[in-house]
Amino acid sequence: MARKPAKAHPAISPSPVAMRENRRAKVDVNFEDQSLLVPLFGQFDANLVQVENRLGVFISARGNAVQIEGPEDSVARARDILNKMYDRLAMGQDLGSGEIEALIAMSNEPTLEGILRGTPDLPPVMIRTRKKTIVPRSATQIDYMRALARDDIIFALGPAGTGKTYVAVAQAVSQLITGSVQRLILSRPAVEAGEKLGFLPGDMKDKVDPYLRPLYDALYDCMPPEQVERRIASGEIEIAPIAFMRGRTLADAFVILDEAQNTTREQMKMFLTRFGQNSRMVVCGDPRQVDIPGGDRMSGLIDAVEKLEGIEGIAVTRFTRADVVRHPIVGRIVEAYEGPDA
Repeated sequence: MARKPAKAHPAISPSPVAMRENRRAKVDVNFEDQSLLVPLFGQFDANLVQVENRLGVFISARGNAVQIEGPEDSVARARDILNKMYDRLAMGQDLGSGEIEALIAMSNEPTLEGILRGTPDLPPVMIRTRKKTIVPRSATQIDYMRALARDDIIFALGPAGTGKTYVAVAQAVSQLITGSVQRLILSRPAVEAGEKLGFLPGDMKDKVDPYLRPLYDALYDCMPPEQVERRIASGEIEIAPIAFMRGRTLADAFVILDEAQNTTREQMKMFLTRFGQNSRMVVCGDPRQVDIPGGDRMSGLIDAVEKLEGIEGIAVTRFTRADVVRHPIVGRIVEAYEGPDA
């Protein structure tokens, strides 16, 4: 008696995403301006290798064309990233490993297209300074830049390396250059890290300058050094500890408070109430990195966000480790420290 064939089990269809990942693709991309090919490809094709390693594709260059081969989705992302890299160079913008890493990180975001050129509803998102043009390097930075151009007081919360302070300084420099504000005021609390300020050499400026160095660095990156020094000497740019803000009204000014998680509630209230006519305030900090001496005092940043979020004219932008735009290892360090046991 013939044996009946075993009943076939219905096949489990792979998901559309899995099917796209398993499909192989090959595309060619051509670039018109051959003078841009060397900075586009990088020394010894380092830029192409960076894209290859991050997306798992193979890129070969010949003349003014490249061929990309690999999983279909990854090939499509790599093609878009190379086109964006080329667009940056054509617009005279910098293209280093950090910028490429940012484009890779943003390539999964629906907002990537149109960031530089804008859309019918929204203008291009960028900040122009004397030395460079800054464009968003993470999805959250897009919302942040729009808030900086729109709102009166902006809270920027998140880990190191997300561009909170740097982008704010760039926006402040841009507004100072165009004359929409008359002064740029940069401040941060001088929280002592195991050493007393009184034991440091020099006058008060010498004692607090090390705490304010990141603000100087951001300024020098956006303006020629001689202009920074001239504007500091004239009072157009002021860099001072938060204690120096007491009793003042800050009108016609762009005011940035950095490392705001280390302010007390009293300091934060004092700072925010300095707000004057035709001014803008940006408050940057990481609520997870509070270093207030004593350990039992509530951060003024955390308290202010709880009280003020949702009020008209006040914006809150929250960055995460996914928005870290420094070296990729910084993102991995942040992730390790913010893990389940943190």
